[in-house]
Amino acid sequence: MITVAKFTRMIDGDKEDYQFLEHLEKEYANDVGARLFQALQALDDSLSGYQVTRLEHSLQCATRAYRDGADTDWIVSVLVHDIGDMYAPYNHDQYAAIVLAPYVREQCRWVVEKHGIFQRKYYGEHTGTDPNAREQFLGNPYYEDAVYFCEHWDQSSFDPHYASLSLDFFKPLMMEVFTRDAFNSSVVQHNARVEMCNEALAEKRNNAV
Repeated sequence: MITVAKFTRMIDGDKEDYQFLEHLEKEYANDVGARLFQALQALDDSLSGYQVTRLEHSLQCATRAYRDGADTDWIVSVLVHDIGDMYAPYNHDQYAAIVLAPYVREQCRWVVEKHGIFQRKYYGEHTGTDPNAREQFLGNPYYEDAVYFCEHWDQSSFDPHYASLSLDFFKPLMMEVFTRDAFNSSVVQHNARVEMCNEALAEKRNNAV
C-alpha cells in the first residue's frame, strides 16, 4: 500500500494513485468546518474602521437570524457571509458563496453571492456606486430574500452594544453543515425556498435565552 502518490506528472498517475489521493481528499474535506471556524476567529483581526470587528459583525448577523427562527442553512450562511474579507476584499460575497455552494440550499448560496450588490442600497450614493444595482435581479425568486438578508441581518449588525451569541454557540451548526455530502441534491435543493423567519421557533429560542 502506497503512502504517497508515485507520479511527478499527473498524466503518469495510475488507479492506485488516484484512489489513494481521493481517500485523503475526502478526509481533508471533512475538516473544512474546523478550518472555517479558525478563519472566523481570524476575522477579529481583519478590516478595521467599524465600531465592531468583522467577527462581531458576523456573530451579530447570525444571532439575528437565529432569533428570527431561521433554519440551519440560513444561520450558517449568515455567519460566514463575510469570510472572504481577508482573502478576496473586492469579491468577498462571491468567495463566501463558493465556500457555501456544496453544503447549503441554492437559495442561501445565491443571497450570499449577491449580498454585496444588495448592500449598496445603504451606501451607494455616498461612494459613487449605484444604490439601485439590486434591481437587475428583480423577478428572481430569491430577490426578496436578499432584501431581507441585508435589511434585517447584515446592514443592521454594526452595533457594539448588541448581545451576540458566541462563536462557540454556532460551532455545532457549522460542523453539521460542513460535513454534509457535497452537492447532494437534497442539500442544494435547486429552486427551493425556505422562509427566513419562523415565528414559533423564534419565540421558543428567544424565551430560552
